[in-house]
Order: sequence, then structure tokens, then C-alpha cells
Amino acid sequence: MATHKLLLLPGDGIGPEVMAEVKKLIAWMNAHKMGTFETEDGLVGGAAYDAHKVSITDATMAKAHAADAVIFGAVGGPKWDSVPYDARPEAGLLRLRKDLALYANLRPAVTYPALADASALKRELVAGLDIMILRELTGGVYFGEPKTITDLGNGQKRAVDTQVYDTYEIERIGRVAFELARKRRNKVTSMEKRNVMKTGVLWNEVMTQLHQREFKDVTLEHQLADSGGMQLVRNPKQFDVIVTDNLFGDMLSDIAAMLTGSLGMLASASLGETNPKTGQRKAMYEPVHGSAPDIAGKGAANPIAMIASFGMALRYSFNMGREADMIDQAIAATLDKGLRTGDIKSEGTTLVGTTQMGDAIIAEMERLAR
Repeated sequence: MATHKLLLLPGDGIGPEVMAEVKKLIAWMNAHKMGTFETEDGLVGGAAYDAHKVSITDATMAKAHAADAVIFGAVGGPKWDSVPYDARPEAGLLRLRKDLALYANLRPAVTYPALADASALKRELVAGLDIMILRELTGGVYFGEPKTITDLGNGQKRAVDTQVYDTYEIERIGRVAFELARKRRNKVTSMEKRNVMKTGVLWNEVMTQLHQREFKDVTLEHQLADSGGMQLVRNPKQFDVIVTDNLFGDMLSDIAAMLTGSLGMLASASLGETNPKTGQRKAMYEPVHGSAPDIAGKGAANPIAMIASFGMALRYSFNMGREADMIDQAIAATLDKGLRTGDIKSEGTTLVGTTQMGDAIIAEMERLAR
């Protein structure tokens, strides 16, 4: 059985707390011979800044390149608000994405049956929801140059961020979207702002041409991103795979998170190109919820998104679909029993902490493995 090497980067805030639950799950899987995983820990974000005055060291980046997958917790918090911009905690995350060339960010929004009432929307709008938001992750306004703040004098400043996309960047993320849709419900919705942005015009054009050349069997529709955001809360189940740029994907995936009841429920995968010789690809898996410094250290964090992110690693990096399905089933069964962390608590359910939720999910894995 192949040995899978994982680099664990817990980060800041609740990151170490939710990562601890993944570590327990990995140990359980190793003990039950459901894969062979070797893990190594590293520092990122504010934790790395405190130790090394950078958000991630070159040595940790080398470990990330050598790993079969990176499992990432969360970074940031008010403690580091005044650090130099280039050393801010989020810079470590951006470097990982850029240096590993993780251009495809998969953010599933799935409503577990037991949580249909936890959504801000009516049950009938979200019950059975299963959509995938695909965000382009290494281009666009977050990385475009120039990126400057200029002092104009007289108390005035000018800030510039640049939105840039090349044809190949749009084609490769589009290809991932169409291939994902073929394994799901065969529909892709491409979102941009072609009415006011030249990058939106090119995005629309490239997606249309790619569809005609290679993916005519898949349904393609186009929507303006602002209208798409409205439709996500009006009728989310009309979507299957949504593909969009870095900025809009950042915002739309957070909207989708609240359809599921909580940011604590949303996992993600960030994937690079597949190596044609080895069939392997660089990949990083992380929850979307962030570092939540207000509850850090209290044992109250929801570990489900972190555990589900590890499940995505099994599915997309290690071709362990059966084991990934088991994790999804264990999460659903735990929720069916009425266990809830504070972010998804509702009347008639049982409040539990981070460790209790993790233990309950592993107990369900034990039951499923019999």
C-alpha cells in the first residue's frame, strides 16, 4: 500500500483545534489499515511570523513541494494587524497557492439533511443542495500588477489593484469545471462581469469557445456575477458547477457557505496541474471558515469543514473515493443524532465542543467500518 505524505499546517486561531481532530482521524485510519499516512507539522501565518518574522519560511515551502498534499487550517487574527503587509498571515496562504500553482479551488456547498433548518433560507430552498463552486485561484485582482498605493499630496492617496487574466488561465479552470460537471449533473454556469469589465468579456469568450471545441455534451450557461449572487439565495438548487474568477469566487463561495448553515461546514480543495508522467498533482485542502479568533482556545470550533477537507484530499489526491464517502456518511450520521457545535445549534439539539464532535464522527467511522 502506498504511503501518502501529508504536510499539516494548523496555522492560527481555531486552526490547531480543528486540525487536532483531523490528526485523530488520520491515526484511526492508519490503525485500521485504511491507507498509510505519514504526517509532518509546519508553521504558517501568524504562528510563523511569531517564530520567524515571515508568514511562511522557505523550509516549510520546500516541505509543501515535497508533500503529496498539504492540509491547511486557518491564518490571521487581530494580534497581527500591525505587522508589515508582506509578512501578514494571509501572505503565507497566498504564497502556498502561488508557489504550488494551485489554480483550481473547489468549494462544495452541500446541505446535510439534518441541517436544512440551520440555513438562513427556507428548508425547501436548501434541502438536498449539492453545488460546486470552482474559483480560479492564482490570477485576477489578487495577484495582478501593478498593485500600489501612491501619495498624491494634499492628503490624497490613490490605490490601484489590477485585474488580469490570460486565455490559458481561463481555459484551464474552464476545463476543470466541465470535467467536474460530467461526473455530476452535467451543467456549468460561468459567472463574470462582461458588462463592465474587459476581463469578463474575455472570460465569456474563452469559456464559450472551449465549450464548443471540447465539451458540447455539457450544458453551459453564462450569468453576470452580481445576478449569480442573487440567484444563489433565490434558487440555489438551479446550479450544479459554478466557475468564476478569483475575486467573485471568494465572495460567491462565502454566500454559498451560509446556504449550508455555517462557514464551519464548508470544505475546499485547491488543485494544480496533473503531472503527465506521474499522474499526481500539487494540492492543498482547507476549511473556508478562517481563524475565528473570537472563539479560539475555547474548544467551541466546528471541526466538520476541516474533517471534510481531509475527505476531499482522499478523493482528489489519493483516489480513495470509498473512504471519502465514509467520512461524508459519518458526518451526516453524527448530525442526524442531533450533535451540534455552537455555530449550527438549534432547538432540540445537543451542544458539543470541538473534541466531542470529532470523537463522534470517528465513532461513526468505526460503525461504518464493521
